[in-house]
Amino acid sequence: MIARAPEDREGIIESGKRLARVLSQLEKMVAPGVSVEDLDTEAERLIRETGDTPAFLNYTPEGARRPYPASLCVSVNEEVVHGLPNEAPRVLKEGDIVSLDLGLTHKGFITDSAVTVPVGEVAKNVQALLDTTRLSLEEGIRAARPGNRIGDISHATGSVFKGTPFSVVKMLGGHAVGRKVHEEPFIANDGYPGTGPEIVAGMVLAIEPIANLGKASVILAPDGYTYRTRDGSFSAHFEHTILVGEEETIVLTRREGEVY
Repeated sequence: MIARAPEDREGIIESGKRLARVLSQLEKMVAPGVSVEDLDTEAERLIRETGDTPAFLNYTPEGARRPYPASLCVSVNEEVVHGLPNEAPRVLKEGDIVSLDLGLTHKGFITDSAVTVPVGEVAKNVQALLDTTRLSLEEGIRAARPGNRIGDISHATGSVFKGTPFSVVKMLGGHAVGRKVHEEPFIANDGYPGTGPEIVAGMVLAIEPIANLGKASVILAPDGYTYRTRDGSFSAHFEHTILVGEEETIVLTRREGEVY
């Protein structure tokens, strides 16, 4: 989506603010003993109480066999993305990490955001994975400015992992968003600078680096949605929706306390 009309800008900015508030509340819920289904139930409740709609619920991505059956994607430990919280019961425990990936539709405008949260105390290398993946997102956002190309975002996110023990997942990545959950162009999480479509003011982009503690290879579970690391290692995922501006890029889904 390219939001240039005032009403488009206002709608997408408000959508991002609402999503950020919901995701912040879900993040505070994460603790040992909390079930992934409870997180999904609360996500839907919080979205609907302000008159909005969960963007993922009943959405059918290209190639999927069935609509997504939940409001929130909850991916724990070795689950990379798109974990189903209401079909495979799971209770969080100390030392886990959990990715909360959520989309919200406000007056037809969709925003998308994700955060990976430690459950209590986690191992030092796991915390380093989270910190590095979050930094990758920050670098990707800095590269998203008019005159650059989509490949510059990919190069920025991927470069953060060079020289680290972590591996960036290249087969998954970000995308434009706005009127649909997934719009073109696709934003790979590693790539070459100066390649791909030009970035222009008004673009609404969801940037989402994903990285594994072990190897980058992932497999799709029989449920048709949940990706897992092939080697069983932990995976981290961070995402923000941004609005590219001429002078300043707005992080639409920035949560309280985050600085960009």
